[in-house]
Amino acid sequence: MSGPAPPNATTALPPAPLHPATWPVWLALAAAVVLARLPERLQRWLGCALGAALYRLARTRRRVVERNIELCFPELDDAQRAHLVRRNFGEIGRGAFDFMRAWWGHLGDLASRVEWHGLEHLAAARAEGRGVILLSGHFMHFELCGRLLCQHTRAAAMYRPIRSPALDWAIERGRRRYAETVFPRDALRPAVRYLRQGGVLWFAPDQDSLRGDSTFVPFFGRPAWSLTSTHQLARLSGAQVIPFRHRRTAHGFAIELGTPLADFPGPDPVADTARVMAEIEAMVRRAPAEYLWLHRRFKRQPNGTDSPYSG
Repeated sequence: MSGPAPPNATTALPPAPLHPATWPVWLALAAAVVLARLPERLQRWLGCALGAALYRLARTRRRVVERNIELCFPELDDAQRAHLVRRNFGEIGRGAFDFMRAWWGHLGDLASRVEWHGLEHLAAARAEGRGVILLSGHFMHFELCGRLLCQHTRAAAMYRPIRSPALDWAIERGRRRYAETVFPRDALRPAVRYLRQGGVLWFAPDQDSLRGDSTFVPFFGRPAWSLTSTHQLARLSGAQVIPFRHRRTAHGFAIELGTPLADFPGPDPVADTARVMAEIEAMVRRAPAEYLWLHRRFKRQPNGTDSPYSG
């Protein structure tokens, strides 16, 4: 399914930043590489222990998770919400090891424990020579599932640069082990060119961002400041948008590529962005404990309304 690589898809990685100010980060990264290569069972145990510790110690972030779940699942009672919060912290701990494993570790036999659904939708789009935007959300295992997907197709990723130059460089190098290339979130023109050449771009537009065109659309019934980038990329490139869904199973992961969004993009970027966020909401409802609830998704509200995280 991989198909020919789009021309000029890959750009050179710049030299690693080695200023003395970055040395503590490099020491931490060396430890992360060791952790990334531990046996999977040990990683799972350590991840659960890390999640339990974060639940007790990271009280400010725990309140963010609690508030998000209260806002998004008002139908749950207090005991059900508390249970979901604890499960989410378990996933945060396991997810930390999933990220490290995706960037710097080995898959082992994990690929044989993935339930795949819908790869034919991606194959059909590639056979037409069309670009594909794989629409995903920020789940705790989305990097690991992205690496698993890259065993079936060449793909690129969009990402938000990190303020630490050393960490940002190390993560980009780790992603380039499996992704064809990576684009910073504001690199719209190169991403459009890549899609026009038939590339597959993996994109998660579900976080509040100061950069890029955004609008308020519903997410779990509340206004959420959301990037219109999916509409823009599809309109400018002619690419199809295919939902990229993934969740944990007892033995590995279930990964599904949905049918392409019909009549997308439409004439209205707000309506298209609402469709995108509704699709991501449906993904979250299938595996709510596995989503990145640490993010203050509703911090920006219309008409100057106070943030629900204040107070």
